[in-house]
This record gives sequence, C-alpha cells and structure tokens, in this order.
Amino acid sequence: MALKSTIYKARLQIADLDRHYYGEHSLTLARHPSETDERMMLRVLAFARHAHEDLAFGRGVSTDDEPDLWIRSLTGEIELWVQLGQPDEREIRRACGRARDVVLYTYSGQGARIWWEQLGSKLARLDNLTVYDISPESMAALGQLAARGMDLNVTIQDGAILLADGEAAVEITPETRQG
Repeated sequence: MALKSTIYKARLQIADLDRHYYGEHSLTLARHPSETDERMMLRVLAFARHAHEDLAFGRGVSTDDEPDLWIRSLTGEIELWVQLGQPDEREIRRACGRARDVVLYTYSGQGARIWWEQLGSKLARLDNLTVYDISPESMAALGQLAARGMDLNVTIQDGAILLADGEAAVEITPETRQG
C-alpha cells in the first residue's frame, strides 16, 4: 500500500523589501512521504522569496518534468522555474530552454559543494540560471519551523530572509553560486 502525502497549511505574511513586494498567501503543501520537513520548508522559503500572484507549486518530488515552483503566463510560457536539489546537467539545460528564468536551490552541504565543483563551469554559460546554496545549519533551523498549521511572517532585505512564527525566528542568507 502506497503512503499518502501529509497535508500542511501555511499562511505567509511577506514583506520583500528587495523587490518591493508585500502580500499575504495561504498555502496548502502536500509533503511527499520521501520529503523531509527541511526540504518542505525550503519550498516555503523559495515561495516567499519569489512570491507572485501566479506562483504555483509543481509536482516537484513526484515528477521530473515539473519544477518545485513555477510561474506560467496566460499563454502557457514558463516565466520562472524554481527547483530544489542537485539535478543533473541535462535537466538544468532542459529547464533553461523551457523557462525565461531558472532558479536552483541546493542544500546538502558537502554534497552540494561537490556537485557545484563538477557542474559549475558547465552551467556558467546559462544566462538565465541562478543558483543559491542553503547551508546545512540553515536547513536544520528551517525544519524546526515545520508544523501542520503555520503562520509565518517573512521579511526579505538585502538578500537575507527572516522567517518568524511568533515563537521562533530563523534568518537565512543564501549563498549565491551563480546569478
């Protein structure tokens, strides 16, 4: 018998001072059985960082042909493709060919560093690709905020992202590897 996804609800109050975006979003997140709290919360962080009225979750973990988050225009063109993890070069090139902008978040510490050492020079030619790395310490702190019902205030300023739930606050500054 297949395991079902666990449903999480999150209400985000976003103040993005870098983009001058201010809004509230109510999210329903399906956490795949193979997904950790940390990775799910990274999806929330990525949503907050790229918040837009048309930003939507893709099937992510359960499929290879959709990103974790994306913005599609009314004509079906992909404006933004956001993916988490360490996809292979072919997947990244395919995403860059399909979308106007591609953003990749890596998060596995030493594994992400080795992945970047192997692919970084090959990916440098992709003008529409931005790569950020989230430290293992930041990922662990993000995981601590996970709850079935979340009410998060998110402030983004000078590249730093502050997530607070009333009891705890986590500040994350992604390392830009490309972009």
